[in-house]
This record gives sequence, C-alpha cells and structure tokens, in this order.
Amino acid sequence: MLKVRRVKIFMAHAKEEQVLIIVKPDAIQRGLLGEITGRFERKGLKIVGMKMINLEDALLEAHYAHIADKPFFVGIKAFMKASPVVVMVLSGINAVSATRILVGPTKGFDADAGSIRGDLSLSIQSNVVHSSDSVENGKLEVARFFKDEEIFDYKNSNFEYVYADEAF
Repeated sequence: MLKVRRVKIFMAHAKEEQVLIIVKPDAIQRGLLGEITGRFERKGLKIVGMKMINLEDALLEAHYAHIADKPFFVGIKAFMKASPVVVMVLSGINAVSATRILVGPTKGFDADAGSIRGDLSLSIQSNVVHSSDSVENGKLEVARFFKDEEIFDYKNSNFEYVYADEAF
C-alpha cells in the first residue's frame, strides 16, 4: 500500500497551488510574524519563498490596481509603506482555499475566532495579512513579488502525513 501511496503523492505535486502572503506593517510592528508563519506551517502549507521588502509606489499601484482609483487608496498606500513587510509564497494542494480559511475575512472584526484576522485584528486596513484570493491571482501576485530563482522547489518530509489519499 505504501508504494501506491508514494506514486499518488508524486502525482499530487502537479496539483499544488501557490499563494502570495503579505505580512503587513501592523503585524511586523506588533511582532506577529512568527505567529502568522507558524499557523501556515502547522496547517501543512509549505513555504517556498520568503523575503522582507519595502514596498514602492509602482509595486503597490500594480498590486492594488483594482482599487487605485478609490479615495481611500492613498491611505492604504501610506499604511503599506509604513514599515517593511514580509512576503512569502506558500504551496500546497488546495492552498488558496486553505489559506483563505486560515486568514479569515478582510474585516478583522467580522473574522471568526481561530482565524488569523479573527484572533489578531479588529480592522479592515490593519488586518495583518494579505492572501491571494484565487489560483489565478496567486500566480499573478507571486510573479509580481518574486523572481523565479527566489522560489524553491523541495521535498517536504511531512507531505505524505499532511495529505491523505482522498486529496489526490
């Protein structure tokens, strides 16, 4: 049975999704990076890229193009530039939906206890993390923030213990 399982696990890597996470300035300032990263790792998601950066106007305008014409965008841009952020790429089967559940709704005051935002935020803007909201946006956002050589492909030794056969 173990050999069959290993074949299925190998095939599953093709189904892995990538998600961009931004640990926002409020989380960095509050010392929540380890707490946030730990939640993703405990869920079984694999970190395949991570770096601390200062966000520039051009990158913020591209990332938030869908709201760049809104009057509140100036405030969001100032907030996101208030301190460095940590961007990371998470990988896993159904990573987008798993991450969205872990993160919780955008409005921290509406997020359920147990979610990152539900436990760590009470705000719309200061909601500690950004997470890609679809597989397509995950691909676009990862490419926006990471070069190919900054993303690592490695075997995570717990893979076969995180995913059961029904995941394949």
